[in-house]
This record gives sequence, C-alpha cells and structure tokens, in this order.
Amino acid sequence: MAHLGSRRTRVLTLPVGLALTASLGFLPTSAASAAPSDGLPTAAVSTDGPKLSYVVNTRAGHGTVAQVKKAIAAAGGTVVIAYEQIGVIVVHSQNPDFAESIRRVEGVESAGATRTNPIVPQATKDIGVEQPLSAEEARTAAAEATGDQDPMEPLQWDLPAIKADKAHQVSLGSRNVTVAVIDTGVDDTHPDLAPNFDRGASANCVSGAPDTTDGAWRPQTGESDHGTHVAGTIAAAKNGIGVTGVAPGVKVAGIKVSTPSGFFYTEAVVCGFVWAAEHGVDVTNNSYYTDPWLFNCKNDPDQGALVEAVTRASRYAERKGTVNVAAAGNSRQDLAADALEDSTSPNDTTPVTRTIDPRKCLDIPTMLPGVVTVSATGAKGLKASYSNYGNGIIDVAAPGGDSTIYQTPAPPATSGLILSTLPGGKYGYKAGTSMASPHVAGVVALIKSSHPHAPAAAVKALLMSQADATACGAPYDINNDGKIDAVCEGSKNLNGFYGAGVVDALDAVRR
Repeated sequence: MAHLGSRRTRVLTLPVGLALTASLGFLPTSAASAAPSDGLPTAAVSTDGPKLSYVVNTRAGHGTVAQVKKAIAAAGGTVVIAYEQIGVIVVHSQNPDFAESIRRVEGVESAGATRTNPIVPQATKDIGVEQPLSAEEARTAAAEATGDQDPMEPLQWDLPAIKADKAHQVSLGSRNVTVAVIDTGVDDTHPDLAPNFDRGASANCVSGAPDTTDGAWRPQTGESDHGTHVAGTIAAAKNGIGVTGVAPGVKVAGIKVSTPSGFFYTEAVVCGFVWAAEHGVDVTNNSYYTDPWLFNCKNDPDQGALVEAVTRASRYAERKGTVNVAAAGNSRQDLAADALEDSTSPNDTTPVTRTIDPRKCLDIPTMLPGVVTVSATGAKGLKASYSNYGNGIIDVAAPGGDSTIYQTPAPPATSGLILSTLPGGKYGYKAGTSMASPHVAGVVALIKSSHPHAPAAAVKALLMSQADATACGAPYDINNDGKIDAVCEGSKNLNGFYGAGVVDALDAVRR
C-alpha cells in the first residue's frame, strides 16, 4: 500500500488526508565591509527593478539604526518599519542592487530579500479543502456526550490521548494566560472562540508592520481557514457548544502573517513575534514555513539574513517570557540527517532542486534555538505517516491525526483526523503537524496557568519532564508493506520520533 503523498504547502496541514512541514542555528555575525565614512552609498541608484521586500539586520542602538535608515534611503529603499529593539528594519526597494549595496554600510550585519517574487496581489491558494463535519456525525456525537462534555467532544479522540479530558476536571486554564496563533488569521466571531478571544493581543502583521484595525486579524473570504482550526484546538471554550480546546479557559489571540495567497514572509513573521512579545502573550503557535525557502542556508547572504531576523525576533519574545511552539513538518524527512533534498524552493517563483545540510540550512522558525519542535502522532499513538522527525530535533509529540488506513480511532470517533473550529461558525477535520503543535501550545498554556511566574525556560523544562516517554517501538512500517518507512533513533526518554514523549495535559494542571 502506497503512502499518501505530501507536497510543499505553506501551512503545515493536510486537510483531508495528511500534512506538511516546518525546522536551528545562528547566523554568524560578520564584520561590516569597507564603506564611505558616512555609511552612504555613492553610486547612482537604479529604481527600475521589481519591487521586493528586504530585512536589514543592524547592530543594536538607536544611533546605528538611524544612520542605517539614511543609507537605506540613499540606496533606493523605503523603510516600512524599524524594530530597533532587535535591530531589524523592514524595507521595500526597486533597486536590483539594494541588498548588495546596503550590506556594505557601516552598522549593517546582514541584509536579504524576503522573497523572489515582486510585491503584487496574488490569488488565494491553500493546501486543499477541509473535511467538514457531517450533520449525522454531529448528532451521533451529541447523543454520546456526557453531562460534562461539549456536544462534539466524543469525536475528539485527541483530548484523551493527552489526558486533556481528565485535566479539565482539575482546571480549564487561567484567563490571565494568552496563546497567540501566528497564522492565516482567526475568526474571532466563531461561537466557540469568541468567549476566549483576546483582541488586544491580536493584529495583522502581513506587511511587516502591525495593523490593529478591528477585524484585521480575521481571514477574509476565500483565505485559508487554517488559523481558525488551530485556535479551536488550543482554546475552544467549554460552553456547551461544538468542540473543546486543550486549554478551554485561557485566552487566544490571532496574529495574521500570511498573504491572501498563503505566503508567510519573513517581515510578517518578525512582526508577529515582536508583537506577541510586547502584548503579554505567554505562548505562540507556529504551524507554517517561512517562505519562500523550505530550508534557509546561513551561508547564502539573502537566506542567512532571514535566519538572523527571525532568530532575533523569536529570542526577543522568549526573553519577554513567551514560549514559542512550532510544527516539525509533514514531508516524512529526518531533520537530523546528514543531507536532505529540497525541490520546492523558492516556492514563490521557479523552484530548483538542491541538496542541503539541515545543520546549516534551517526551516524557520521550527529549527531555531529555543523553539519547541513538535512531531505528530495518530489515533494509535504512533508517529503519523507524514510527520517529520529527527533525533535531537524533536522536543515532544502530540496528536496531529493520520489517515484511518493507518491509525483508526476508537468509537464513537470515526475520523483519524483532528476536529476543530472553522470560520463562519463551522467545524471540520484537518491533519498535520499543524494540528499537533496547537495541542502542545495548549498544554504549555495549562502549565503557565499552574505556574504563572515561571519563566519560559522553566515552562519548557516542565513540558519536557511531564511528557509521557514513548519508546521507538517496533520497526516503523506504517503501511504494512514490508518496507521500513522511517528509522527512529534514541532512547525511550528522548528519541527522533517522539522527543521527550507525548505531552501530558493532566500533569500540567496537577504538578
């Protein structure tokens, strides 16, 4: 029996069948090269190229940033926003030589284009169509629900898989804790999300600068429902309606970072982390690639600058107390391998096939230091057929769903995928490491609820120590065709499939 195929998509979801991707390291600081004494370019500036977006990473300090801003203007660039607190400036320019020119400026440590396609409106594109919840399934679930369950909770096999159902008998989580969904937008009008939505911590970061216009964080008609699904898994209210989130008593915010066509560009991701850091967010969930590169190679001047910018932003959030959680990806790749093939980058123009070293070429933010990297399991508790893995890369595992061909849930659940909220008051199933990551974000929120003064490092330590250790088990032949589909390396307490283990929501509220 063949595996269900997965192709490169922007968010880490497999709506009907299976899912997709996400991935470490620092960009070495380089000395600024020689430049005119005032730091300004002296050559004539061309402005007839395609309009691109750039990140310019500077040394810290207001004076340095101010001087670099002058150089940006002289090089034909327009500053969109300057994040002085991390030394990252977002710029638009039509000068084809802008990046090369600005890299020579004193105070600039790295700079690179965030895309290979000009800044133009693009058509909507998502990973596919979600599998909607049928009326019959809803009726059956409601008939099975006990007095303490929401009507569709019997279909959520993923909650008992991490003991969230038992955890809810102890605590639903604190209203003082906020989880931000950095994603495609969240429909805060959904009846299962509205009671817990944090408008003050929500924004639209697509341009690289935050837009707090009312509703700017919502997905528009035709845009992806991914972020709304993720938000429901984290914090759908326990209110007698629909489904239940892992932490149904905490708040959830939406930070929209994807373009209408579903691209997650660096400037938006940087904005998302900085916004979360400065608006009291305790946890961020990141179930996406940072486009257009599946893996960003630090020795490439453009890609290296992207790694540096997102690293600075995610670390800034962590220093402010935020725990950043990210999906490992759905390409069935061993992220700890010596070499991997990437045939999908850049995905906003014409991809080329290249062989990369994942120690030097990173899927960001998933593989950045400090980020909690999550693999996906199915209804039988095995690594999901599509999930990326890697010894030393995966921190913990959580339910992301899998095809019922491979892992069938116990009744009354009928689908091996994850049921959650969709825009317009709807519900539906998706699968992917995109769905695993919010389970972990929910558990982190419960830990933070129990330990409100714990710093990010302590919360992550509790998450790892409380996880249920899961051994590699028998040779991994998920489709029973006699061929090994992936090799799990490591011990029971820490391995490439499950990291420290499957997260435990019950321990999060009682320890």
